[in-house]
Amino acid sequence: MVYGYIRVSTDKQSVDNQRFEIQRFCLANKIAIDQWIEETNSGTKLPEKRRLGSLLAGAKTGDLIVCSELSRLGRNLLMIMSILNYLILNGVKILTIKDNYHLDDEIYAKVLAFALGLSAEIERNLISQRTKEALARKRSEGVRLGRPPGSKSKRLKLSGHEAEIQELLAQKVSKSAIARKLGVNRKTVNSFIKTNINCPNPANKLTF
Repeated sequence: MVYGYIRVSTDKQSVDNQRFEIQRFCLANKIAIDQWIEETNSGTKLPEKRRLGSLLAGAKTGDLIVCSELSRLGRNLLMIMSILNYLILNGVKILTIKDNYHLDDEIYAKVLAFALGLSAEIERNLISQRTKEALARKRSEGVRLGRPPGSKSKRLKLSGHEAEIQELLAQKVSKSAIARKLGVNRKTVNSFIKTNINCPNPANKLTF
């Protein structure tokens, strides 16, 4: 099975360019795409929260995934490395056009996977070290770390909606419906009401 994988970050971008690149490459190399997987999603999201996750779960040994470049799989090295490692371990081949990577069970793929893994580990250690050094420097300068006192209430998502929520509660609108209306989680509404709203008589308390 040969899959053509295309990802764009926003609905303002077109999948046509990536599809054209893949089709042109496959035509020149006599490769037939059996199934196209297209999605509009951020590469920072975990694979299982994208259509890519279903593709990875369904791909079998000997299958081939063709995409324009490795960055279509993810937006950071650690994520890409994890995906490539999964594919290699499961015998799934991947081919990227712009990067010119051909990953299969050959020694080249294993060497590349090792190099990517080493790079990812170094990058992770460097980020951790820089973070520790920055925190230590701030402490030495007397900077108080963590959330400033009282800052949580200032950043509440529902600040400014007190009157509207009070009115909805008075109309016996459920908290779930209020959450949907205001585009937040039900728990956020519940917590906000407890700390910021004078709730109706307990006898009229709403349930979810």
